[in-house]
Amino acid sequence: MAKEKPNMNVVFVGHVDAGKSTTVGRMLFDGGAITDQEMKKLKEEAEKNGKAGFEFAYVMDSVKEERERGVTIDLSYKKLETEKFSITIIDAPGHRDFVKNMITGASQADAAFLVISATGGVQPQTTEHLWLLRTMGVKNLSVAINKMDAVEYKEDRFNQVKADVSTLLKQVGINPETTAFIAASGLMGDNIVNKSTNMAWYKGPSIREQIDVFPAPELPTNLPMRMPIQDVYEITGIGTVPVGKIETGIMKVGQKVKILPGRTGKGIDGEIKTIEAHHETHKEAPSGMNVGVNVRGVGKKDLARGDVICEAAYPAPVVEEFIGQIAVINHPTVLAKGYTPVFHIHTAQVPCQFVELIAQVDPRTGEVIKEHPDFLKNGDVAKVRLAPKGNLVIETQKENPFMARFAVRDAGATVAAGMCLEITKKKE
Repeated sequence: MAKEKPNMNVVFVGHVDAGKSTTVGRMLFDGGAITDQEMKKLKEEAEKNGKAGFEFAYVMDSVKEERERGVTIDLSYKKLETEKFSITIIDAPGHRDFVKNMITGASQADAAFLVISATGGVQPQTTEHLWLLRTMGVKNLSVAINKMDAVEYKEDRFNQVKADVSTLLKQVGINPETTAFIAASGLMGDNIVNKSTNMAWYKGPSIREQIDVFPAPELPTNLPMRMPIQDVYEITGIGTVPVGKIETGIMKVGQKVKILPGRTGKGIDGEIKTIEAHHETHKEAPSGMNVGVNVRGVGKKDLARGDVICEAAYPAPVVEEFIGQIAVINHPTVLAKGYTPVFHIHTAQVPCQFVELIAQVDPRTGEVIKEHPDFLKNGDVAKVRLAPKGNLVIETQKENPFMARFAVRDAGATVAAGMCLEITKKKE
């Protein structure tokens, strides 16, 4: 069996009409992840819907309603092999009300392409997309200036857009000098997988080549083992099987574990009996792997989605309260003390109350702008004290960044995103 290539999650973000989906569809098609047959079917469907030229976008926009509206609503995932990596592509929506899905996308991404249209250039949301990528800890970023065919492949237009985007990158603390800018056309296939013959002036990589330039994701195998539970199954002959992704550390057969918070909030002790991934059993599984496990002494009613399987020697804390740094993204009015929305943290969903607005900070420098503000509005970044209304497992950004990020949702929209800075543990 060939050694498996490391996994890399790549997210494509950008304004709604920048041509992200077309770029991603083209990449999958030219990269051999989609057959001519499938493409032909999508092309016919596009023409039938009066959307000729949208066939590449259809590859990712698999939801019928999205096809008819011609916009991306939910996150879509597709696999692709490059020379170095096995890639999962995440196509994140660009519409304002779809920012929530973008957060989920960004928090899982190792690298990102910001897609900007050569015709439209920088859009109001471009800044927001960059902030989100920064807040969610995406370190590797490249900018694809798309739709070069629509500006007759002119170098001066490319340079103009590049200059505008560079200004924004500096504002969010990303160095434009070390950021790759790619001249591309998703529709025509220039510099997506294949090198363009239309821009002799462009000497840089294609998007596909740029992916292999990004550093391989560092697997946090040195941190204590954590596996947030996604689902719990009952399997005949095996018993209770929680499934999920090992976020950090290494899970081993025979390992003593504590499942937290569990029904009581005090946790349940167990031992890893079997580990299975892709229908094969494993003696051990490193972080990054999606697995199903059987834990000795643990029944179905002991567990639920949102519980975390932890290394018994280093269990994660169940918290009384925590301090988070949040960016307010999309609140209909203003956010004040006493507000209790639902927090999405790893696989858990727990209502948390804003008990104190500690300080509003400048996101670029981290300096305090205002102590104890009365309220927060869209675009504000602040330190806040939060009290979970239920048992919650969360860790600090310093201890374990993989267990520290969260999104704040209310009435079906994402209100804010952030990370945990400090915790107060529950008393025994």
